[in-house]
Amino acid sequence: MVIVLRPDISRKEKSDLKNFLTEKKFKISEVRGEEETVFAIVGKLSLDIREVELLPGVGKVIPVSNPYKLASRKFKKEDTIVTLPFSGGSLLVGGNRLCAIAGPGAVESKEGLFNCAKFLVASGANVLRSAAFVQNVSPYAFSGEGKKALVWLKEAGQKYNVPVCTEVSSPEQLSLAKDFVDIIQIGPENMSNTELLKKTAELSKPVILCRSRSATVEEFLLSAEFLLAGGSQNVILCESGIRTFEQMTQNTLDLSAVALLKELTHLPVIVDPSMALGVRDKVPSLSLASVASGADGIAVDVSLNPEKALFGGARSLYPDMFDKLMHDIRALSPVVRKVVVNNPPVKKSSRGVEKTSASKTEVCVYSGSPGAYAEQAVNRYFDEGYVKAKPVDSFAQIFQTVTDSKAKYGMVPIENSLSGSVFQNYDNFLRFEDVDIVGAVTLNIRHALLGVKGASLEDVKNVYSHPQGFSQCKRFLDMHKNWTCTDSLSTATAAKTVQKKASKQNAAIASAVNASIYKLSVLAEDIADDSGNFTRFVVISHNKKKRRASEVKNANMASFLFKIKNEPGALCRALSVFESYKLNLTRLESRPIHGEPWRYWFYADADIHDSPAIKNGESPVSFIDTVIGSLSKHAEDIRLLGIYSEIRF
Repeated sequence: MVIVLRPDISRKEKSDLKNFLTEKKFKISEVRGEEETVFAIVGKLSLDIREVELLPGVGKVIPVSNPYKLASRKFKKEDTIVTLPFSGGSLLVGGNRLCAIAGPGAVESKEGLFNCAKFLVASGANVLRSAAFVQNVSPYAFSGEGKKALVWLKEAGQKYNVPVCTEVSSPEQLSLAKDFVDIIQIGPENMSNTELLKKTAELSKPVILCRSRSATVEEFLLSAEFLLAGGSQNVILCESGIRTFEQMTQNTLDLSAVALLKELTHLPVIVDPSMALGVRDKVPSLSLASVASGADGIAVDVSLNPEKALFGGARSLYPDMFDKLMHDIRALSPVVRKVVVNNPPVKKSSRGVEKTSASKTEVCVYSGSPGAYAEQAVNRYFDEGYVKAKPVDSFAQIFQTVTDSKAKYGMVPIENSLSGSVFQNYDNFLRFEDVDIVGAVTLNIRHALLGVKGASLEDVKNVYSHPQGFSQCKRFLDMHKNWTCTDSLSTATAAKTVQKKASKQNAAIASAVNASIYKLSVLAEDIADDSGNFTRFVVISHNKKKRRASEVKNANMASFLFKIKNEPGALCRALSVFESYKLNLTRLESRPIHGEPWRYWFYADADIHDSPAIKNGESPVSFIDTVIGSLSKHAEDIRLLGIYSEIRF
């Protein structure tokens, strides 16, 4: 049974409810979601639902008829984000993230493991997995290096800054492995080994649970229930193939189970095509199919020399196969609205020891080339010397770089007063869940026409600029119909192109600042249609931890993403919440929901500066928490993008 609590439940009401259920001999698990807080209650005694529904603070009671309660999507609507802590930080699995788990089938030597790990991490693997204990049908076959392998795994994880994983098949192996690896894997042969599941749950370590060759989806989820009921918080399900009549592969990869599991449970689901197929050549295509079916990641075997491997050689990918697979997954990820997870960078210290480090001066990335308006926004927003502005190739790369913690900040254009919204970045906020808005700055955009030294307007035949630069200077361009306009990544990139081409026939629409940077001349100044041309940029940062109230005490803006219920008047009721708290919505945009035709996410910016609650001294954090509590009554899903200060120039 799942008990949904009212948003306004008091501490006393919650305590009384817990005492009531405890007296009835029920075990209680509390989950706080973005929309609501629920209790999942598990026990042998029957309970009249009406008896619970009448208690203060109870919103509704949902009976759960299936035997797995804690793993059920009814218990928790939102996807569980599993945290994999390790010596170099932590890795998140689930939601819109795609992870890659890889390694040799078994640890055979320290040198071989380290060489393989170095390659895998460079190609994009997030977790290093290899067997320290090998289960073979013959007592004379290779059975693994045991504790030596565990020591090598731990050292490899520390050196290459990734979490490490190994499979255990007994409580004795578990006891040995727990101090060396970050993740425990329960293989298909032990999915129903309840004693091993209970012992594993007691460790509170992340667990990858593989589906048995003959298990139904329900039986699979019941095994996960043992882990969750025993205290495991970070459980990942792994589809690794089922036994069928087919004999040309080791097993049959059941991708239909992935789609079904994503519907039935909130737990992350990954796929191991290597274990399922046992055939190397089929693994890449089935890995891509797994991602397309909705999997949160893949697990594959990779060996530097599969032909000589003592275990799993036939199913292990060659290094170049894995490298190509990771490139293909990165290309596929935007199609399925997911983000490939990368690990924190590993850098060498002056002593030559590899370690994760951060520069004294923080980095803020922007799209374009030096001289871009975004770079000017970086220099205007941050105090001099605090950050180093670094160009990247696209808006998506800004989000990816911040997500990967390769830069602390990103400067992202969100709207222009003449050209409107930059919809691509609204969609990036939907795709990249690990970033928040921490600031905003608005710049006055003043365009000029730049050309090489000695050029004049009469020489120009080709003009380069960002598409918005062209749209903002339409009146000027209409006076020169014979010019050919070519899109560039940014206005600064356009100026750089003109410098490189070194021809009087080429010109760029960009900021006059670029003239000195790229040794160009200003052929015409202030050519924009409207002098009131402003671009609003937002500053993004990784949301590894919730910001403290003291960090946002001077905030004057808040941004939200929310999805309304599919019923008449839902949007009106949602917007009435902002009015009731005297919040001025300065922006409201809608973006289509992938896979749900004619339904939309709504992006909203709210000016909180003049709210009576803020003026009366309430902290922005607690105030926005109250607003979200009220908004949750009318919205199916809500994400707070940030509470921040906006400055204007």
